[in-house]
Amino acid sequence: MKIAIYPGTFDPVTYGHLDVIERAREIFDIVIVTVALNSAKKPLFSAKERVAMIKEAVRRFKNVRVEQFEGLLVDFAKKKKATSIIRGLRAVTDFEYEFQMALMNRKLNSSVTTVFLMPHEKYTYLNSSIVREIAMHGRDLSEFVPPNVRQRLQQKMKKSR
Repeated sequence: MKIAIYPGTFDPVTYGHLDVIERAREIFDIVIVTVALNSAKKPLFSAKERVAMIKEAVRRFKNVRVEQFEGLLVDFAKKKKATSIIRGLRAVTDFEYEFQMALMNRKLNSSVTTVFLMPHEKYTYLNSSIVREIAMHGRDLSEFVPPNVRQRLQQKMKKSR
């Protein structure tokens, strides 16, 4: 059984993330999307909200699970018996950071391999920060996030006004 971990903040999950999940689930028997708790970031949505949004967005995929974790990714991967960590690369600017992380993860646990997947080119410009900014200005999000995420973003923005 080939198990992969796809970690991220996913604040919120976008069509770019979902594209990477779809590609990963074709390669691996099980993909565990993991919502990372990162003390350096101040997310708009709680971890529980992000997990719920992702679960709803991927419910049609039988081999995708959604969880949250805190701590070192390689420790979480070992606990889940994962052999791979999925990382999305949108542009060359992502590569240097992701390459460093992959090398460090390999150093900490040589039995876990990082696999880089590129989303479809129509999502290369897309990230959660941009989506939050667009939402803050009340613009249409239908090309960027699934309907359930769009609805939650709109509710969140109404509360903050």
